[in-house]
Amino acid sequence: MENNKNMSMSRNHVERTLGKPASEFTRADIIEYIRREGIEMVNFMYAAADGRLKTLNFVINSQEYLETILSTGERVDGSSLFPFIEAGRSDLYVIPRYSSAFRDPFAELPTLTLLCSYFDKDGQPLDSDPRRILERACKEFTEVSGLEFECMGELEFYVIGADTGMFPATDQKGYHESGPFAKFNDFRTKAMSLIASTGGQIKYGHSEVGNFKHNSLIYEQNEIEFLPNPALSAADHLLLAKWVIRELAAKEGLNVTFAPKITVGKAGSGFHIHMRLMKDGHNMTQSADRTLSNEARRAIAGLMTLAPSITAFGNANPTSYLRLVPHQEAPTNICWGDRNRSVLVRVPLGWTSGKDMCVQVNPADRCEIETYGKQTFEMRSPDCSANVYQLMAALCVAARLGFEMDEKDALDIASRTYVDVNIHAKENAEKLAGLETLPTCCVESAECLEKQRSIYESRNVFAPAMLDDLISQFKAFDDKMLAARVNADPIELQKLVNRYFYCG
Repeated sequence: MENNKNMSMSRNHVERTLGKPASEFTRADIIEYIRREGIEMVNFMYAAADGRLKTLNFVINSQEYLETILSTGERVDGSSLFPFIEAGRSDLYVIPRYSSAFRDPFAELPTLTLLCSYFDKDGQPLDSDPRRILERACKEFTEVSGLEFECMGELEFYVIGADTGMFPATDQKGYHESGPFAKFNDFRTKAMSLIASTGGQIKYGHSEVGNFKHNSLIYEQNEIEFLPNPALSAADHLLLAKWVIRELAAKEGLNVTFAPKITVGKAGSGFHIHMRLMKDGHNMTQSADRTLSNEARRAIAGLMTLAPSITAFGNANPTSYLRLVPHQEAPTNICWGDRNRSVLVRVPLGWTSGKDMCVQVNPADRCEIETYGKQTFEMRSPDCSANVYQLMAALCVAARLGFEMDEKDALDIASRTYVDVNIHAKENAEKLAGLETLPTCCVESAECLEKQRSIYESRNVFAPAMLDDLISQFKAFDDKMLAARVNADPIELQKLVNRYFYCG
């Protein structure tokens, strides 16, 4: 009965029609849905090295052909999708994952879309497929810690449209603004509905701090935050969400950018990743006394240790480092804290008081929901230039490292890097001086990854060829001291912003 209730409220049309959760979809279910709904096209989608989804279209002309593509997938040119795959050995297979099926919300013809996994010529999962890397990272994390790694992401992005001149918003004061001062709330809510129809599990959406006017255009920052899910599902949801937001914007004559920084002096866009540690359906991030657990502290110790190289996965072009500057809500120092937005890893406000706040405002209705499951810890340095699979895999490796250390050593690292003050305040200068800093450019991130790469490669999680390619790309940016140069030269800054405007 509970399952039927959940399916009746699902935004995924395939789930509602079949009356079962996506995780239980079979090939027979997919064929039944296609037959029942008069589906004319099937699309395969899969992420490439640039972090964007690619699409392959199929016309359904017979049941035999449908069975064939659902069972055996199709060939693709791997060298065109991944720069580290040689052209002479480039053929790959893409095989659809039935659990990812959704009704394409944009297609004019009735279309069913499925996400795919890559396989090599021997029928083995592609070693360097970013999603496969995340899958291995999660498996090894559980093997070491006995826990499951879950994530949720915050997508920040600017929506850009014509300035009507009416109800102007307050510059850089757009946080949770309502219409008519927020101009693109309807766009965001429509995007949220479409994302949910693809299977995305959304927590909420709102307008964000950043908004400004330039050349008769309004630039309005928005955020969509997701619910915690196993890391693989969380990454899939975020990848599809970016596709939906861009596709909707294009159809509505708006522009959208996920770029980390598009101008000086205005809020940049981050891609904060929340994590929680699960066991048998219970959140182990919080202990029985409603404080942060030792398990979470050990994971944070791993994040502190690998923080310098995590930027190579979370901050993937030179504009990323225009955002990571002091005295902003984006971090620059390797530390963590509670409810502190100047730190690298933040433990956000949790429902830890044990008090029923609901009954205080609704006296006739007590709240029976246990709130321990809501606690997370949040990595604040990444932005949407990141390949979401590689980024979550790197975070998972870092969390695992905290459990591979001696427990006392891990807790010592957590204690040493904890701050409970504004580290940029003058009176805390001594504390700030004792903290390590994040890389300031792509070249420095590459150097940090070179020093720590053996940790990512351990237990065969990250493929060496993929790391080689990433390090080579980052060094090729040749961006040491770039931020200082472009900040003093508006024309060069604009060229840089334009180059990476549609990153990720």
